[in-house]
Amino acid sequence: MDRVKLVVHPRDVAGSREARRLRRRGLIPAVLYGSGRPAVSIAVDEHALRAAVGTGAGLHAVLDVTIEGQAQPHVAIVKDYELNKVKHIVTHVDFQEIKLTEPIESNVTVRIEGTPVGVSLNDGLLDVVTREVTVSALPTDMPEHFTLNVEALDIGDVFRVADLDVPANVTILDDPEEVVCSVLAARLAEAEAVEEGEGAEPTEPEIVGEREAESEE
Repeated sequence: MDRVKLVVHPRDVAGSREARRLRRRGLIPAVLYGSGRPAVSIAVDEHALRAAVGTGAGLHAVLDVTIEGQAQPHVAIVKDYELNKVKHIVTHVDFQEIKLTEPIESNVTVRIEGTPVGVSLNDGLLDVVTREVTVSALPTDMPEHFTLNVEALDIGDVFRVADLDVPANVTILDDPEEVVCSVLAARLAEAEAVEEGEGAEPTEPEIVGEREAESEE
């Protein structure tokens, strides 16, 4: 995996007013921490950030973060970010400095592809239990996602974490028996819905790593 260069700006002033001023200039408040050093307040250009995570590695891209005015880059990853769910903009980013020789832990998305035969031919319902797993790998070996083809699943069939196709240099930390998805008979799915509370208002699923900013800073 190639490392991506990202130039950021030092930030001395904190507070919500400064954060709003930065965003008007197209900059996102951020912090860089790790390697036993105190966290450093920085700001990153939103277009530069989008380009950095728009590579094949996505949010798992290994970044050479260079603070403007400094010569030595910091090898880092995007550890977390805050998202304004109304405006759909990133409001804060956490960069974690890492060592390329040490494994890191991260959540990796499971992409489900295909329509199960139990759905297309037997009127079943695909029940997706989880859409991501926690893995450990060297930063340059971290996969962007796992792909799970479910076309062969019939009524009653289950895909578990252990069934994911995982490279040898990647370790899944979740329980291998944890269910990723299964195909339910329509009647069983209806019964489960009643048990969970028929008529209850649906809630929007929370996406790990995307949390609504509770504050401007």
